[in-house]
Amino acid sequence: AMAAALAIDGALRMSTTSQAYLESRRVSETKVLIADLCRQFYQLGWVSGTGGSITVKVHDDSVPRSQQLIVMSPSGVQKERMVPEDMYVLSSDGSLLTEPVAKPWPHKPPKCSDCGPLFLKAYEMRNAGAVIHSHGMESCLVTMIDPSSKEFRITHMEMIKGIQGHGYHDELVIPIIENTAHERELTDSLALAIKAYPKTTAVLVRNHGIYVWGDSWISAKTQAESYHYLFEAAIKLRQLGLDFTTPKHDKIQCSNGSSIADNEPPRKCILLDIEGTTTPISFVADVLFPYAYDNVGKHLELTYDSPETQEDINSLRAQQVREDLENGVSGAVPIPSSGIDSVIAGVVANVRAMIKADRKITSLKELQGRIWQRGFETKEIEAIVFDDVPGALEKWNALGIKVYIYSSGSRLAQRLLFGNTKNGDLRKYLSGFFDTTVGNKREARSYREIAESVGVDSPSQILFITDVYQEAAAAAEAGLDVAISIRPGNGPLPENHGFKTVTSFSEI
Repeated sequence: AMAAALAIDGALRMSTTSQAYLESRRVSETKVLIADLCRQFYQLGWVSGTGGSITVKVHDDSVPRSQQLIVMSPSGVQKERMVPEDMYVLSSDGSLLTEPVAKPWPHKPPKCSDCGPLFLKAYEMRNAGAVIHSHGMESCLVTMIDPSSKEFRITHMEMIKGIQGHGYHDELVIPIIENTAHERELTDSLALAIKAYPKTTAVLVRNHGIYVWGDSWISAKTQAESYHYLFEAAIKLRQLGLDFTTPKHDKIQCSNGSSIADNEPPRKCILLDIEGTTTPISFVADVLFPYAYDNVGKHLELTYDSPETQEDINSLRAQQVREDLENGVSGAVPIPSSGIDSVIAGVVANVRAMIKADRKITSLKELQGRIWQRGFETKEIEAIVFDDVPGALEKWNALGIKVYIYSSGSRLAQRLLFGNTKNGDLRKYLSGFFDTTVGNKREARSYREIAESVGVDSPSQILFITDVYQEAAAAAEAGLDVAISIRPGNGPLPENHGFKTVTSFSEI
């Protein structure tokens, strides 16, 4: 009986590896199927950049699955442009039977998939009928949520029913193995994961992708689509501060008893004050203001005939100084309408009085910005930001969070400051600048105007950070999420002010 069985098995191998069988309709149809699937998976983002791969066994009811031929997509080719003739055919033990003909430049020489050894493990250990390897973004990102975790877990999601052997109430567990420089080096880790998780039909590779197998190509495809759906759902639930590993998807709890959803609402924008928030008060008070105070006369003399300076003078004279004189403001003196020396002297006297009083006047801020511009251009001034600021701006930018500045200083002054820091030009991380032309920083309507300008769905999607309680209160009244900056040299805050505080942007 044993001899007869061996004889039958030998005849089976001979028939399935014969030239006639290799050119048969079943093999041809499997090649066409893989080419079609690769085009579809390219549209899903699973096999872009020549990444990813598919393999399917040639089904034949007369041949046991363990002995069926294997058709495999090539490596390093544009998956959406593959044709059936590009496929490799292997025997059940992985021996190469047929390979594609080389194409002219710029195509690379044909090469069987780098995933080959891993595919064979799934065939051998799970008696699979097809295996899909995806580089889909979702399958990468879920392995990064917890870099120390060796598993991905999710429960109570309808699409779990798309995974073989699982229902809605089940916990889906997928092992995660660490990536290597070369795909073939993953083979042993994949085999260990398959052995350790007998119920799994997939293995995730950290920062890389996923391997999914099934009894047939339909089963593998259905499960791959379900896995990617669940991964995307997990990422979005996490962004909402919800725990995808629990049945009710409760808020993710922090060590202090609060929740991520409470502390970190989904945000699209961060709005920053400057003085006492990104930049030490001492820099503004001890460097910028004294420079403007000392150089206002020189600036006016050098640029007196320029349109910008005439506009600054007229703006101060016609608006602020006239109002100050009517209200008896200390330090206000008339600015003559003629006589260069007299005009300059009048402007200098008013500007210095305003600087001493730290007045938040738009016309004053515009003039200060132009004075500072010369200081930055001549390198007499170099801006300072707190050490944690550059890294935070870079991180938020990488996360797709837009960062804006809102300061009483003019937009010109803001651009100068962030464009000339000791850490280089930080403007590349900033999406825009707001000054008091949008409104007073202690009035809620100013923040409503900003919320409309940046185009968020809700003001709560903006986090405003400032060191001034009155500004925080105004922004909160407008519906913004607010944090108060605690920095060296900042002024005291009211007791029980009710706002969360940060001492470093690294906390955000």
